[in-house]
Order: sequence, then structure tokens, then C-alpha cells
Amino acid sequence: METLEVSKISTLYKNQKEEKLFGKWITLTDITPLIEKHKDKFTISTIGFSEENKAIYSLQIGSGDKKILVWSQMHGNESTGTRAMFDLFNCFSYANDFFLEKILKECTLIFVPILNPDGAEKYTRVNANGIDLNRDAVNRVAKESKVLRSLLEKLKPSFCFNLHDQRTIFNVEGTKNTATISFLAPSEEESRSITSGRIETMNVIVGIDALLQKIIPGHVGRYTDEFYPTATGDNFQKLGYNTVLIESGHYPNDYQRENTRAFTFYSILQGIYHIATSLTFKEYKPYFKIPNNDKVFLDVIHRFDNKDDVGYLYEDQIINKKLVSNLVKVEDFNISDKVGHHEIVFESKKN
Repeated sequence: METLEVSKISTLYKNQKEEKLFGKWITLTDITPLIEKHKDKFTISTIGFSEENKAIYSLQIGSGDKKILVWSQMHGNESTGTRAMFDLFNCFSYANDFFLEKILKECTLIFVPILNPDGAEKYTRVNANGIDLNRDAVNRVAKESKVLRSLLEKLKPSFCFNLHDQRTIFNVEGTKNTATISFLAPSEEESRSITSGRIETMNVIVGIDALLQKIIPGHVGRYTDEFYPTATGDNFQKLGYNTVLIESGHYPNDYQRENTRAFTFYSILQGIYHIATSLTFKEYKPYFKIPNNDKVFLDVIHRFDNKDDVGYLYEDQIINKKLVSNLVKVEDFNISDKVGHHEIVFESKKN
């Protein structure tokens, strides 16, 4: 199992990072001019429209038989994958490296940045009609869900990458490490059988984890593989399209997720490279050695002597066309066993 050279891809990322994208609020307006600059290397298509008639784009590059479909922001307020995607576009458009050429020779890559442009504009998880696209894979009520499914059936990809962001609450089980990148090889049915498709999906995740452990050791987690009957990944996997779920999470003192953006970039690139260079996808057991995600963190905790500690989580809102993060008190559970990304110990507690 071959992993990319860390120093090489670190330099590549530094040189090709798309500096015009920054912060968590990324919209169609932000990416449209950046899509245009890749027209000489990528085939750019409008594959459909959102409920509010915003364009949904795809960018395609490569000539290989292994088709890989990658999409981001099916939840409009989860943009780390989109930023990493445009960093990757710059690599394919402007960098010269043998391993990039190898990928494009072996693979055909199809990217959909911002599947949910209405939700991205409003910075909401759901689309304009309040539908969670990641729970709409069966009924496909939303226009955006129909667009993705139509593209899937047209392309018949060997692998899919479903890019999400996860909350700051997650840690790597058994540690106080943030779960900065988490993975899931979705189940195909309730028994969670280890099917041939899931084995191949797990194998790709094992290949990505092998790289990440060299970069952020101990900060990689794994989601429970509980079957969700209406979820996108579960249904695509069930249909025979191997789907790797990547969740971009918190890294210490990185609330803008710029460090996590780099780790997401490395994850996508390593995953694609692994697919491009592998003849078989059979090694999967190390997948189960990736620790589960747990939920130990709060954003801020005030510590007091009387044990009546108070916890807070950030809540993001668009106010006057700006993204504002406000601390909201946690009311609904005991926080005695929680850890704060930031903790304030009041004077009486210090003595």
C-alpha cells in the first residue's frame, strides 16, 4: 500500500492553495469565478439547478477507466471539502508532477463543488425547502438530490467521495485528541455485513489513514456504521457505488478549519492516488483499528468550585451578510465529564 510523500504533498499544498477561498461561509458566488479559471484543463458543465434555480456545476478531468465522483456541501454550511477541492483543482491545472499525471492517466475525476448552493448561501444544513439532502436518497424530493442521482447513474463511478464537516464535539475514542478527520465505509443494510463493496471502500480508507497517521497521528476517527435507510452514502453503497465518507472536523485552535482544510486535501489526494495505483482493494481489516469517534468536547467550559460548571458551544449565524459565531450555553446534559477546547477556571477554583 503506497502512500504519497509527506514533504512533497505539503509543498504542493502550500504552492497551490486557493487563497481566494477562506473561512467557513463559502457560496456559489465565491466559487463561480474560480471555476472559470480551470476551463482550459477541466470540462466544466452545468449539471442541474437548485430549488432556487442556482447552478450546480461539475468539473471533469482525466482519461482513465477508474471513474471517481467527488461532491461537497450537500450540507450548505459544511465547506471545508469545497475549499480543499479547489486547492486540488489548482494542482491539476498548474502543477507538474508524475504522480498527478499518473492519476489522470488511470482515473476520470468528476467533482461537484457545492451540491446545495441555496443552503450554502443561507449557511444552513438543509436546502431551500428544508430538506436534508443526506437523508433524501430514497424519495429524492429535492431537485439537488435528483441531480446527484442522475449524475451517479450516468457516470457509474468506481468510487465516490462524500465530503462533510463534523462538529467540534468529537474526539478520538479513548483520548482527548480532536477527531480532525473521520471516515465511514457505509453499511448497505441493517446487519452491517462486510460486503465486497464495503471491503473495497474500507481499503481506500485504510490507504488514506496510513498517510494521515504520518501527519496528524491520533487525530483520525471512525464513525459507527449504523445503517441509515435514507442516507446518501448507505444507498449509493447499496447500489454498488463504493462511497467513502470523509468528515472534516476540529483541530486545536482552528475554528476557521484552515489546518483541517489541508488535512482534507491530503485525504482526497491520497484516496484518489490509492485508487489510481492499486490493482486490488482487498486489505480492509486495519479499518477496524481506526478508533471510533466519541463526543467529549465542548467549545468553552467555565469551571467552578461548587462543580456547577457551565459549558458552551459556538452557534454560527449569518448577520448583516457576515458569519458570526456566538457562544450558546449548553443546558440539556451534565458536563462533568466533558473537556473544553478552551477552559476558564474561576479564581476560587484556582485556590
